[in-house]
Amino acid sequence: MDEGKLAAGASLIVTLILALGVPLHVHAQDSKAPYPSMAPVEQYLITDRNAEIALARSAAPESISRDATILVLGRLGYETAVEGTNGFVCGVERSWISQFEDPNFWNPKIRGAVCYNPAAARSILPIIKRRTELAMAGLSKAQMVDELTAAYAQKQFPVLEPGAMSYTMSKGAVLDGGGNLAHLMFYTPADAKWGENLSGSPVSSIPQSLPDRFSLFMIPTARWSDGTPAPLPK
Repeated sequence: MDEGKLAAGASLIVTLILALGVPLHVHAQDSKAPYPSMAPVEQYLITDRNAEIALARSAAPESISRDATILVLGRLGYETAVEGTNGFVCGVERSWISQFEDPNFWNPKIRGAVCYNPAAARSILPIIKRRTELAMAGLSKAQMVDELTAAYAQKQFPVLEPGAMSYTMSKGAVLDGGGNLAHLMFYTPADAKWGENLSGSPVSSIPQSLPDRFSLFMIPTARWSDGTPAPLPK
């Protein structure tokens, strides 16, 4: 997997180009796109609740996820399936967490297992939950943009906390094009510089459409959460 594919795959896990960072005009339908609109809700749900819990836990090493809060997707949004004790929160994200311009925005096959550390659970997860609630309510992309922009304007989301990051090391995740990649994600102020996307750098960043309030950096790991070797991008 080259650096371009790495960045594209990451955009289907968490892009978070919300508020002022999302385009104000989004094409609600595009007949040429592979997924022009939302599929039936059933295609996004995982029938076996225990399977979804297991997939969510697999995002991070067992030493972290065994005591984490676990979320599963219901018809109205995320529901708490297991109450944790260590402040981490794990779940399985769906395609609408990607950029609004992404052709896979409504792809029902996406299963992005992720475990947020306490800082990200407090300041990033509320955005993920709101996006999910809007999608499950049947809103179009344009309507979601309007709702999220208003939410930011009204300061409904917490301020990004220092140290916010997440584990995405699940061997069973399904990302863009059916591929997968074990990696960590870090949420930082928008002007942060990590030497991302440069030749030889292990750090990639998510491409941004407009200036937003924070940046998302990702670093691949050489192992899946279960400790077995994971392929690294070339």
